[in-house]
Amino acid sequence: MNSKRSLVLVSLLGVSLPAFAGDLNNIAALAQNEFRLLSEDLGSALSYKPLTPTTPLGLTGFDLGLAVTSTKLQNKAAFTTATAGAGDLSNIIVPSLRLHKGLPFGIDVGIMYSAVPSTNIKLVGGEVRYAIVSGGVATPAIGIRGSYTKLGGVDELEFNTRSVDLSISKGFVIFTPYAGIGKVWATSTPVGAAAPVLSKESFSVNKTFVGLNMNFGLMNVALEGDKTGDATTYGAKLGFRF
Repeated sequence: MNSKRSLVLVSLLGVSLPAFAGDLNNIAALAQNEFRLLSEDLGSALSYKPLTPTTPLGLTGFDLGLAVTSTKLQNKAAFTTATAGAGDLSNIIVPSLRLHKGLPFGIDVGIMYSAVPSTNIKLVGGEVRYAIVSGGVATPAIGIRGSYTKLGGVDELEFNTRSVDLSISKGFVIFTPYAGIGKVWATSTPVGAAAPVLSKESFSVNKTFVGLNMNFGLMNVALEGDKTGDATTYGAKLGFRF
C-alpha cells in the first residue's frame, strides 16, 4: 500500500468529525495577536502525539501503524482569516503514517509523516524514547521522550515544535494503559508575504496524555486523549506491534 492510499484510508477514521479544511495561504492578513492564536492552535494540533505505550519494544521489536488525531480548534476566527474563509473550522484532523523501532539499552525511535486532507499542511516528526525502567510482571515501565515536528507545504509559515515528556505504562494481558506529562515548545515564523507584517512567535505549553494500547496478536490498536495548552486532541492508531 503506498503512502497516499494509506493516508486516505486512515483519514476515514475521522470522517464523521467536523474537520478543518482550506489552505493556510492568507497568513499575511492576520493581526499579530491573531497570528499568536493561530500558532497556539497549530502547536496543540501538530506537536508530537505518542500513540504508543512506554514499554520498550526491544532490539527486534517494531510498531507500524496508520493513525489519525482530531484537535478541537480554540481560535476559529484566526483560521477563518488565515484560510481566506475557506472550509469548516471545527477540528484539525491529522492522518499519519508511523513507525517505531526498538534499539538496545531500552531505547526506541519513531518517525511519522502526515498530509492533512483538503489543506496545504504537511508534517514530519520523530521521537527518541529511553526507558528508565523497562517494566515487568510486577512493575510498570517508565520512560522519558524527546520529540520534534516540522510543518511543510505552507508558503507563508515556518513552524516547528519540540517536546519532552515523562510517561508510564503497565501491561495487563492484551491491554496496556499509559499516561504522561510534558512540555511543548513551539516556534512560529512568518515568511514570504507574511514576513514584512508579522513577527515570530515562540512559546511553551504544558502537555498531559492518557492512552490504551490493545494488542490482538497480528493487530494492534492504540487510543489516546491529549491536552496540549488549551486544546484537546483525540487519537487512534491501527497497525502491527511486535
